[in-house]
Amino acid sequence: MAPLPTAAAAVRCHPHILRRGLLPASSPLLPFASRVASSTPLRAQPLRFSLSPVPKSISSSSTSHIPVRSLFTGIVEEVGRVRRIGPPPTPPGGGGDAAPGVDLEVETKNLLAGTQLGDSIAVDGTCLTVAAIDTAASTLTFGVAPETLRCTSLGERVAGDDVNLERALTPASRMGGHFVQGHVDGTGEIAAFRPEGDSIWVTVRAPPEILSLLVPKGFVAVDGTSLTVVNVNEEAGWFDFMLVRYTQDNVVLPKKKVGDKVNLEADILGKYVVKLLAGRLEATSKESSFS
Repeated sequence: MAPLPTAAAAVRCHPHILRRGLLPASSPLLPFASRVASSTPLRAQPLRFSLSPVPKSISSSSTSHIPVRSLFTGIVEEVGRVRRIGPPPTPPGGGGDAAPGVDLEVETKNLLAGTQLGDSIAVDGTCLTVAAIDTAASTLTFGVAPETLRCTSLGERVAGDDVNLERALTPASRMGGHFVQGHVDGTGEIAAFRPEGDSIWVTVRAPPEILSLLVPKGFVAVDGTSLTVVNVNEEAGWFDFMLVRYTQDNVVLPKKKVGDKVNLEADILGKYVVKLLAGRLEATSKESSFS
C-alpha cells in the first residue's frame, strides 16, 4: 500500500499566484474511495494602524460606531462569484514606482446593503477588507496581500469561481455557528466524497498542526463554513465531516472536486487551551528542575 503523502507537503503555502496547481491523488489509506446607486466605484484610502490603546476619554456613544471587523460565525450568507482577480486598474497618470498589488472583485446580490468601505467580509473563510464598492455592477473589491495568496486557496481562484461570503458579526447578530476569526491556519485538500442518504461525507487531508487542534464533535471552519468534525485520524493525516442537504445547497464545497484545496481554521478556543496547557507544563517542568 502506497504511503500517504506528508500532510505538510500536501498543504504547503504555494507561491503560484493566480493559477491552479496540481494536487496529489487521493490515498488508499482513506476510509472510503474518493469519488446605493452609483456607477463610479468607491475606493478606500490605505488603512493606518496604531498600537496605541483606545483613549479612556472616548465615550460610549462614540465607541458604538466602531464596527466589528474580526469575528464571524461560519454561517455563509451568500455564494458570490469572482468577477476579477489580478493587479488593480492603473490610476490616471500612472501607478508610480510601487509594485502592483492584487485585487479580488466579487459579485454579490445581498451584501451591498449596509456594507461600507473598510468593513470586513470573510471570502472563503479569509477575512478581507472592503476596498471598493460598485453598486452599479453589484461588486465588492478587496485588496489581497501576498502572504494571503500564498497561505490560502484564494491565489487559485479565477474569474467565474464561486466563493463563500459572510459579513462580520455585529452586537445584534445571532451566533449560529462558532467563533470564526477569518485567520486561515492553512489549507487542506479534499480527499473523498461519499453520499449517505441525502447527506455527503467529506474527507480532507490536513497538516499535523491543524489536525492536533481538531476533536470529534468539535468545530472547524472549511472555506469559512462552520462544520462539526466527525472523525480525526492524525496518523493518516485526515479528518472528515458531513454536509446536510441545506448546507450542500448554500455553500461552495459540494461543487469542488477531489484534489481541490480548501481553507481551514481550527476552533480558536482549542488554540487557547493548547497554549495555556503548554505554558503550564513548561512552568511545571522548570519547577521540577529546581526542586
